[in-house]
Amino acid sequence: MADPRFYDNRGPFVLADVCARAAVLLPEGIEGGSNIADLATLEGAGPQHLTFCTAKVPAGLGAGYCFVTAAKERPPWEGPTLLLPCASVQHAFAAVAGLFYPEHGLARWTQDFDIHPDALIEENVRLAPGVTIGPRAEIGSGTRIGPNTTIGRGVAIGRDCEIGSHVGIAFACLGDGVLVLPGAQIGQPGFGFAGSAEGHAKIPQLGRVIVQDRVEIGACTTIDRGSLGDTVIGEGTKIDNLVQIGHNTKIGRHCVIVAQTGISGSCELGDFVVLGGQSGVADHARIGDRARLAARGAFAPGDYAGDQDYGGVPAKPMNQWRREVAAVAILARRRKKDRNE
Repeated sequence: MADPRFYDNRGPFVLADVCARAAVLLPEGIEGGSNIADLATLEGAGPQHLTFCTAKVPAGLGAGYCFVTAAKERPPWEGPTLLLPCASVQHAFAAVAGLFYPEHGLARWTQDFDIHPDALIEENVRLAPGVTIGPRAEIGSGTRIGPNTTIGRGVAIGRDCEIGSHVGIAFACLGDGVLVLPGAQIGQPGFGFAGSAEGHAKIPQLGRVIVQDRVEIGACTTIDRGSLGDTVIGEGTKIDNLVQIGHNTKIGRHCVIVAQTGISGSCELGDFVVLGGQSGVADHARIGDRARLAARGAFAPGDYAGDQDYGGVPAKPMNQWRREVAAVAILARRRKKDRNE
């Protein structure tokens, strides 16, 4: 469910209106007058919630309603959830998310003053010129915020943090002792679209960014908020400059992510993972504890065991990658020799 500190829910809506907005037919024999209170993830949905599923519906799903992909032959479903088949789950969910949360884009600013009177600022907070703080934001004692930085509605920043100049923080909660270098952007919308022949429809991003204690975030690094759940940066993780972290990604404790690395959405990194400079992680990759990736390597979607070093594109265990690179070099020398003879 979307955090009410950041998003205003315009619901509830009756099932008939939700189906009409999503261009989905009501299942036969179902009345359309039941209320849907909110949207939720598969794991967190309850009887009054609508969720979505693009794969097999998980057993034990507790949602009241779920968008699923229409199929000519669907296995019998036994459970409390009313399945709503649709041609495109992504398009249906995007339409309904916009119904419940029409103001889901960038942080909204309606105030005529820099520091909103509803903001909670503890003692010994130092604010440089040009800082803007939205309603119900919370800033812990000992925190310092640099010039021209913007703190959005409902954002929580812990104690003894250092926030550089020209930083934007929205839809986010930061722990204690967090360091954010100048130009970083935390909590902007994730890059999520439902594509079709007519173009690309934006999927509303209704999640948050959670940054735990003693994290460091480099200059001009961007961390997108989750689409419905959270993007999480674990305790003690160090992120270099010019890093991109996509929506719904979970990064463990004490990881090191070097400059110009890109991490796609819905990835999972264990504790003490190291990503070398200019490396990449494709969506839905899952990387075990203490795995290390050499510079300019790339993890493809899939599972990668921890306690190993990886290299190459796509990434392979280091010894295998080195043997393959050496084999290619030997082959190239042989071909050159053959042409010269």
